[in-house]
Amino acid sequence: MTQNIQQACQILHSGGVIAYATEAVFGLGCDPDNEAAVHKLLQIKQRPVEKGLILIAAEWQQLTPYLDISTLSHEQLQRALDSWPGPYTWVFPAKITTPKWLTGRFSSLAVRVSAHPQVQELCQSYGKPLVSTSANLTSFPACRTEHEVRLQLGEQIDYILPGEVGVNPNPSEIRDVMTNQLLRAG
Repeated sequence: MTQNIQQACQILHSGGVIAYATEAVFGLGCDPDNEAAVHKLLQIKQRPVEKGLILIAAEWQQLTPYLDISTLSHEQLQRALDSWPGPYTWVFPAKITTPKWLTGRFSSLAVRVSAHPQVQELCQSYGKPLVSTSANLTSFPACRTEHEVRLQLGEQIDYILPGEVGVNPNPSEIRDVMTNQLLRAG
């Protein structure tokens, strides 16, 4: 584990909010099970909790504690699994135990298994998924460099993990796992 990843994990464990590079933009992240950390992230981003959030992970198994896959067909589940790791976010039915600070007004949760090497290392080192939302104030463009994160969010976040975004020009595509309906183009 690199020193930067170690520092990011320590901040996550202490309830902090970090910025980190993903496939297309910098993301804001925190521990999804820490309600205070999630509310801090939402406050920084000026995003209402009702909108719900995305979880990003290194592997499928990190996401299963949050998802109710009992109503999915084998084909529905396989469609999502076959797209990962990669820049594809899928909206799954959430378990009844999944916190409302993650799902917002929905009974579902958006999740992604990232192919970005640094996200993979970060989630593996932390041992679970992270909240992932674009690093920007609501209605501002998403940040693609550490410098842009500093300019837009400055001292509000606890740590910027040094890194480079991937080559994708747009944030991940979002689809409904049950219907395969496109909810946001990638």
